[in-house]
Amino acid sequence: MAPVPKECDYLVIGGGSGGLASARRASSYGAKTIAIEGNRLGGTCVNVGCVPKKITWNAAFISETMKDAKSYGFKFEQVAPFDWSLFKTKRDAYIKRLNGIYEKNLDKDGVEYIHGFATFKDPHTVSVKLDDGSTEEIKAKNVLIAVGGHPNIPDTPGADLGITSDGFFDLEKQPKKAALVGAGYIAIEMAGMFHALGTETHLFIRHDTFLRTFDPMIQEKVTAEYERQGIFLHKQSSQSKVEDLGNGWKRIHYKDHTGDNKTLDVDCLLWAVGRSPEIEQLGLDTVKVNLNEKGHIIVDEYQQTNVDKVFALGDVCDKNFELTPVAIAAGRRLADRLFGGQKDAKLEYDNIPSVVFAHPEVGSIGMTEPAAREKYGDENIKVYNTSFTAMYYSMMEQEEKGPTSYKLICQGKEEKIVGMHIMGLGSGEMMQGFSVAVKMGARKKDFDACVAIHPTSAEELVTMR
Repeated sequence: MAPVPKECDYLVIGGGSGGLASARRASSYGAKTIAIEGNRLGGTCVNVGCVPKKITWNAAFISETMKDAKSYGFKFEQVAPFDWSLFKTKRDAYIKRLNGIYEKNLDKDGVEYIHGFATFKDPHTVSVKLDDGSTEEIKAKNVLIAVGGHPNIPDTPGADLGITSDGFFDLEKQPKKAALVGAGYIAIEMAGMFHALGTETHLFIRHDTFLRTFDPMIQEKVTAEYERQGIFLHKQSSQSKVEDLGNGWKRIHYKDHTGDNKTLDVDCLLWAVGRSPEIEQLGLDTVKVNLNEKGHIIVDEYQQTNVDKVFALGDVCDKNFELTPVAIAAGRRLADRLFGGQKDAKLEYDNIPSVVFAHPEVGSIGMTEPAAREKYGDENIKVYNTSFTAMYYSMMEQEEKGPTSYKLICQGKEEKIVGMHIMGLGSGEMMQGFSVAVKMGARKKDFDACVAIHPTSAEELVTMR
């Protein structure tokens, strides 16, 4: 006789931040909830994303601060290079502790956790392959797909000699010479960290600037700053093959803006050329869930797929916001609607702030200037810009000073702020606060009416003319 399937009100496939937030919220309303995850709890963010990235960025920031300290009169010598191995051991221990906290929180909130991989048998039944090789069947009234994504590797010959952003956190020793391919925030963040920690860093981009989905001011100024800092930028570049040189070294064959065939030998090659949804094992073709051309699950404003009572959120869906807080917010609102009696609960996907932990940091919310001009017309857009040197750099030589630039994009006679883009020290923390104002519909005169805090960089945002 076949085993009796488990049954639940809410089945969450994927133990990342978005899925777990939704599962815990649903359980708090009394819904019988099961969460399935085949790898470590916490998903990309906790294990190979935001959290270990920010810890590594902190190390890079401390390295930069140590160099800057000499301009303030501190005299010291670094008696040994950065201890990458010690740092990695401590970082891994912290992540492992977080994995345990996530599991304890599921238990505390009454969510059943199953470690395994789920495959759809029908729209409301999945088969879970467990660690011991056996399978378990689960039937659910509502199913959430929150499996996230994985990094891409190009089809360049020898590409498998490189690593992805996942592999960055597995590196046991610090590379002497690293090449990163990509122009998005992952490539830019990791290039900045490598460089600040002392690795010779080469960044390969297809165009003349990176962060190309950001405002042109951000693109141009951060690109220029990376070049000023000494990161080697290979613009208009493409890779034709990668060769194994032995002893961990590899040779990259490429062309750049010169059109010449060139090579570069490195002991670390990191591909940061986009991510794809983690749907390969789900059996979505069985239940006919609609996908877009890039393989993302198509959802409506309520995270609903084309299949009744099957939902998707986070990196696996087509909302184009691969950000952990977005997945968490969408997951909680979905649970509020399904089980909390809030029939119209949904995430509003406009004016979502983001930060790039580059060197320096970048913050952004709302529209870029070109997008605003296209939507509202040039005559209805007024842009306020400021560029200055933060007081932090006042004690340094001119060639050691980093840039700070802010931009406000305002629309209509009321000058409603429809875009805000900042670059410079402290931009991450600064952006979170100002984003509340922008989300509330702040106008330029509202910023003007706020008394400045002096001396800060942020005061420039309320004193622009």
